[in-house]
Amino acid sequence: MAGSLIVIGVFLSLIATFGVIRLPDVYTRNHAASKSATLGVMSVLLGTFLYFFLTEGHFNSRLILGIGFVFLTSPVAGHLLSRAAYYSGVKLWDKSVQDDLKERKKKFSKR
Repeated sequence: MAGSLIVIGVFLSLIATFGVIRLPDVYTRNHAASKSATLGVMSVLLGTFLYFFLTEGHFNSRLILGIGFVFLTSPVAGHLLSRAAYYSGVKLWDKSVQDDLKERKKKFSKR
């Protein structure tokens, strides 16, 4: 169980790496990094926690705190980075279909 969680976490982190390298614009790269890497790191930490808890009976609260910290901070940081990139004028990919913040940006730029 623990080993499979660690392998899944490594696989998700590898997918995040390929996403950051191959995707076309800042927003899709940020999405790949924040989603896959977050799940990958959390899976590795959970697998490590389970390994030590099940084999040695050692309860490590720091791993649980690390999982909670990554769970709370990584998606928020990804969202704020995308928002900052958008409002600083970084263009969307040419083949992007939808721009949900376009009207909101017009509304706030008139102030």
